[in-house]
Formats: sequence, structure tokens, C-alpha cells
Amino acid sequence: MSQQLNPTVEIKVLDARLNEWGLPAYQSDMAAAIDLHACVDAPVSIAAGTAAQLVPAGIAVHMGNPYMAATIVPRSGLGHKKGLVLGNSIGVIDADYQGQIMVSVWNRNAPGTEPIVIQPGERIAQMMFVPVLRPVFTTVEEFSESSERGAGGFGSTGVHHAKASA
Repeated sequence: MSQQLNPTVEIKVLDARLNEWGLPAYQSDMAAAIDLHACVDAPVSIAAGTAAQLVPAGIAVHMGNPYMAATIVPRSGLGHKKGLVLGNSIGVIDADYQGQIMVSVWNRNAPGTEPIVIQPGERIAQMMFVPVLRPVFTTVEEFSESSERGAGGFGSTGVHHAKASA
């Protein structure tokens, strides 16, 4: 595997309990992301219909490469089965951020339903590393080419497949 697709990322363990719960690692040979643990001292109850809460993951990372970033994404089982999703939909960790990774969690269930309780050490989200394009911008009065769609925005391409002409 090339260095480009297998870069080195430094991970600093900020919470020693991760040595017991499990350091960040891929859970299978083809896993796309590493699981993040809730590094909390006591169970955290998240009521439905309330604001998102930040939960520390107990690690910091140093990528040091402007052409990569990390994303924080939900664990599919928690979102689908329990309603625990990310408060910011997806978290983006810039290559130069070196502070503790925090996970914004939100209970998307209907108000009045049971709260979701996060236990210390529970795996609550995933972190996936992705390549980043950093284009050079050129300010123009008009685009160099026109597209068929042009400035057509929300819904401009319809919702049904166009029938092929014979």
C-alpha cells in the first residue's frame, strides 16, 4: 500500500481508561473507520428533544497533512436502533487541529420517549480519515464553460427518471 493511502497519523491518548476499554483501532480488516469511546466518568443521559451534548473521546490526533482530514460519523446501529446521532450531522477534524476529539451527540427520538444513556467507555461514534482537495481559486466574471444545468437549483432536475428518447 502506498504511503499516500496509508499515511501515518499520531494519536495522543488523553484518557488512560482507553488502555482498558480499547485504543482506537479498526474493528475488522476492511473497516473504514475507528470507533470512538465515550470518555465520561458517569453515565450520560440524553433526553429526546434537548440540545446536543459534547462527549470527550479521550484522544487527540495530529495529521500534519493539509490533504487529509478526519470525519466523525455516527455508528449505524446506535442511530438506527436507538436514535443516537451526531448533533452536527458529521464532524470535520482539520489536519492542524490537535485538541481533544469531541463527539456531538443528539437524541433524535420524539420528545417524551426514554432518554438514551451513554455508559463510560461505550463506543459512540466513528472517525474516518479522508483525502482533501485544496483547489486554487480563480475569480471570474463568467465561467469558462456552460453546463446544461446552469444555475438550476433545488429540485431543478426533477424526481423521476427522464424517459430515453427513441
